[in-house]
Amino acid sequence: MSAITFNHRQAEAMTVISAHEAIGDTDRLSLAINNGLEAGLTVNQIKEALSQLYAYTGFPRSLNALGVLQSVIDERRTNGMSVTEGTDATPLGKDYDALKEGIRVQTKLVGQPFNYTFAPQTDYYLKAHLFGDIFARDILTYAERELVTVSALSALEGAESQLLAHVNGARNMGVPDELLLAIPPTLNKHVNQQAALRASKAISKVLGTTDELLLYVNNAVDLKSRWPKGKPNDAYAMYFTGHSYLNPLEGGVACVTFEPRCRNYWHIHHGAVQVLVCVYGRGWYQQWGEKAIPLTEGTVIAIPEGVKHWHGAARGSWMQHLAYHTEQQPDATTEWLEAVSDDIYDKLP
Repeated sequence: MSAITFNHRQAEAMTVISAHEAIGDTDRLSLAINNGLEAGLTVNQIKEALSQLYAYTGFPRSLNALGVLQSVIDERRTNGMSVTEGTDATPLGKDYDALKEGIRVQTKLVGQPFNYTFAPQTDYYLKAHLFGDIFARDILTYAERELVTVSALSALEGAESQLLAHVNGARNMGVPDELLLAIPPTLNKHVNQQAALRASKAISKVLGTTDELLLYVNNAVDLKSRWPKGKPNDAYAMYFTGHSYLNPLEGGVACVTFEPRCRNYWHIHHGAVQVLVCVYGRGWYQQWGEKAIPLTEGTVIAIPEGVKHWHGAARGSWMQHLAYHTEQQPDATTEWLEAVSDDIYDKLP
């Protein structure tokens, strides 16, 4: 009952479903459920996750989410799309003792016996109902249930202590560290940055790591610049390592935002001088064959015409710079070259 049976795509889908259930975003939950079904999750697996979450997020949101699932299923069937029900839970024996089994499961999750002596009745509900009745249903494994719980609690403001406990519990139940580390960027991409930050803080504390992935999420939420981030820089995404954002301003000036580790490829401006003004965070500028120059707030770089160079954010920080061109000729162009290798980038502090 402890192994993860989800593949990476299914685990990501379940994280997004659980988080949207927790915050009550029914529109995005509908999309997340569709994506989960397309990833190969069964109806019963999603139903089980949404039902379990009533113990963490309350009946109203659990019931609303189950209603969304039902609507998604009806719509998919109407449109001739596949819906896989999946297997149901194995019936429990007549002599099944929910309290006894719940104590065993809770002890495994916590790592030691736990008694909530302040509220004995709540202690009983936790043991007999949550960890006894609900966890006994083998549609989801213990590890998968903890993945669901961690994802949902990450989306809830004010549940940080429970989140931290369940990150520990997830490891005790067999969730691999790599799947835990995948939760913050998944939340950051598909839910919101606040949820990603809460997850990253708890996971970082339990794993005792300063993994750059977690630093990325921490800094992502901490982007307190007065310069708007703008929209994803999709038109030039092929020339960037990592994600960048573009906010066009007046007079041919653009504010470019780089996430941590993001940098553009080596490139050359022909027929123009490019000027960079760093306005937020920390980054790097480097000309071919020269040492990299730190970019901090107030740094101004005038890049001569015809010089091969790159610029981007530091490993642990977002960076924003304004960019514009001077001495621009009518036939000015930008020549994009090779990516800045990790070997070059990772030597920078």
